[in-house]
Amino acid sequence: MSMRLPSIELDFWRLVSGEARHAEAPASFWIPPLAARQGLQIGQAAKLIFEIESENERGEAERDTERMWVVVAELAPPYFIGRLTNQPEAVAGDTAFYLKMDVEVPFLPEHVIDIGQPPEAFVRLLFSEVPKEAWPRGDRPGNVIEPA
Repeated sequence: MSMRLPSIELDFWRLVSGEARHAEAPASFWIPPLAARQGLQIGQAAKLIFEIESENERGEAERDTERMWVVVAELAPPYFIGRLTNQPEAVAGDTAFYLKMDVEVPFLPEHVIDIGQPPEAFVRLLFSEVPKEAWPRGDRPGNVIEPA
């Protein structure tokens, strides 16, 4: 399966490397051990840093970073596919923007800055429906999953 990571140029958002942040400030920017990040399983949560480009009230582009949780929904080595568990503040009013609550987010172990275990009931509820939008794969064009 071919897949790509999001980019500012194509998607107006990208993921920041937690490994790079840790390398810049190892004493103050902790990340989980590599084995834990590589060993994520479906239903676990991963905290990622999102860099989001949006327009301010003057129509000028600006970039914000937000730390948000995704729940691992699919293992697609070397990628993970997570489902975003909240609405990004930077684009809260923009319903046309891909990045919103319960969309698929592809990521790599290098992007993970924390790991959590959400309640089982939350995970069941999240996975009881298809995501609002699916990240494109080489075998599936487009971004939208039509409701059943």
